[in-house]
Amino acid sequence: MENTKLRRRVLATATATVAVGALALAGLTGVASAGPADSAAPAVSADSLSPGLLAAMERDLGLDETEARTRIAGEYRAAAIATGLEDSLGASYAGARVSGDKADLTVSTTDASAAALITKAGARAEVVGHSLDRLEAAKDALDKAARSKAPKNVPVWYVDVEANRVVVNATDVRAGEAFAKAAGVSDQLITVARTTEQPRALADIRGGDAYYMGGGGRCSVGFSVTRGTQNGFVTAGHCGRVGTTTTGVNQQAQGSFQGSTFPGRDYAWVATNANWVPKPLVNGYGRGDVTVAGSTPSVVGASVCRSGSTTGWHCGTIQQLNTSVTYPEGTISGVTRTSVCAEPGDSGGAYISGSQAQGVTSGGSGNCRSGGTTYFQPLLPALQAYGLTLVTSGGGQPTPTNTPTTQPPTEQPGGTWAAGTSYAVGSTVTYGGSTYRCLQAHTAQPGWTPDVVPALWQRV
Repeated sequence: MENTKLRRRVLATATATVAVGALALAGLTGVASAGPADSAAPAVSADSLSPGLLAAMERDLGLDETEARTRIAGEYRAAAIATGLEDSLGASYAGARVSGDKADLTVSTTDASAAALITKAGARAEVVGHSLDRLEAAKDALDKAARSKAPKNVPVWYVDVEANRVVVNATDVRAGEAFAKAAGVSDQLITVARTTEQPRALADIRGGDAYYMGGGGRCSVGFSVTRGTQNGFVTAGHCGRVGTTTTGVNQQAQGSFQGSTFPGRDYAWVATNANWVPKPLVNGYGRGDVTVAGSTPSVVGASVCRSGSTTGWHCGTIQQLNTSVTYPEGTISGVTRTSVCAEPGDSGGAYISGSQAQGVTSGGSGNCRSGGTTYFQPLLPALQAYGLTLVTSGGGQPTPTNTPTTQPPTEQPGGTWAAGTSYAVGSTVTYGGSTYRCLQAHTAQPGWTPDVVPALWQRV
């Protein structure tokens, strides 16, 4: 069984930035530390969000520019607080979500005595019966059962942190109940709900740009990445297999798939030739490109926008994390369920909250005329699976593939930690007179010193 606690840590920690860094890169002030629960989150700085993203949020979420900036600022702050509280609450942690245009944060726990800690951190406390570890263990059991045999008439299941249950959506309720029973999951943890969803992968075949697969079809670029000196981008796994060649939006030779996972997960990466230089941008489709500053994951209830080559910009909210969905090709686990619409050809395209990269479009149901439900593959597992680094504005531009790196990392005063160095899990450094052990593989960036990013470093 997959270690759900470790998986959540991966999802809660940005490879290209962490929560504190995200707040700074977004141009926010005074929000990195928790404040009173009723304190207003500051607006995002004028130059940190693209006009296109703001226009899409106005169209799809009914928010004017000031409301959109305020909401995103609140969501950044909530993500930082939730990450800290998950570490502090340990086994009693039961999930987090935001609500309202000010992104009011609610954090759930099974320990009533922890309510004061949650309130002090700046969130509303909710005492529930099941920890997130317990609910995710139940969902893992469903995932394991689906890997053996994909369930008929049961397209989606996920942990609903607000309901404090695992929800199984089924076109036939009896089939959903039988699926849960076969997986050995207690009725106390499960709610079976009827659905009309018929999700399918959207592989009809800068983030959001179109690309074309050699065997036919079109998908969309997710986010620019590097692997050492090799440039490329992440996208959906169902768009191509290892070796599949691609041409870009200009119909010129682009690259080929180097890694692809589908089903099970839905991520892939394409290595591009020297003519393609990755940028920390997502296509705003006529409304200005969006700059990618990091990859701090948002919580349930947060706003999120998507860029794709079929339907352009569309926005909605995050409904559930760690969802499993069954397409005709098989079951995909660990995706995020959203209210954002999408259509074939949007697959692989970028999901972004404010300036923080969230993931790549996987599949869904409905369309952008009548509305629908869409799932995205979170970005961080894809980066970790293939050893990729997200290209961000804070990290500078990537080195072109035909140009050697000439500026070596410099050692920081007071220790052996150095920005620009790639650290493996378990490696140790010194900084400020203390020794730290690396918790997650990453390439250090300026400002990510071990004393301020506990999600990446543990003091020993």
